[in-house]
Amino acid sequence: MLGRLVPVTVAWAETREDRPDTELFPIERVALGRAVPKRRREFTAGRACARRALERLGAPVVAIPSGERGEPRWPDGVVGSITHCEGYRAGAVAWSTALASLGIDAEPDAPLPEGVLEVVAHGRELDLVAGGDGRVDVGRLLFSAKEAIYKAWSPLATGRLSFEDAEVALDLADGTFRARLLVPGPVVGGVRLDELHGRWAVEDGVIGTAVTIHAHGRAGGSGIT
Repeated sequence: MLGRLVPVTVAWAETREDRPDTELFPIERVALGRAVPKRRREFTAGRACARRALERLGAPVVAIPSGERGEPRWPDGVVGSITHCEGYRAGAVAWSTALASLGIDAEPDAPLPEGVLEVVAHGRELDLVAGGDGRVDVGRLLFSAKEAIYKAWSPLATGRLSFEDAEVALDLADGTFRARLLVPGPVVGGVRLDELHGRWAVEDGVIGTAVTIHAHGRAGGSGIT
């Protein structure tokens, strides 16, 4: 699924299974702390996918520690993203000379827990969710798109991006989406970003979303290039 969502400059790996045989680096084990077994399995499989992606990119396969907010910390010269949900784990990386940032997210194709949609959707997004779609849970898709947007935004900006800070328009026909930033966007390649673009897909009960931002300041994701 992930290969349909990212440009060819991105190396990726995905799995539907856990990888209990994966040996974590000491600094990665520290990030887990006393995590419950489910969290440990997700973290380990996500790191296994990320290392496979690094190998495919031709980058050093090294430890991927966690930052202050739990985000993966990549080797110098590499940007990337990791995601996991029930039954799916994936990692994607690219050289920072090609992409300034990227974000991927995966979610089960099922309704959001009670009360979450009211936090996630705002303005015209509410009408979009109310319209529905027979192929995918639109509320969960909107949530996933905003998660991918945040992951792409986070390494480039100093402040957090809240759900209400980006207005997302989903194209349910061609598997794309765009997000209009309602706060000042980061400056990339001398260009201040005011809109981000992404792709989405649903496969075997899992929704996948991806956002890429090119190193010269163009928000990518609208096509496989």
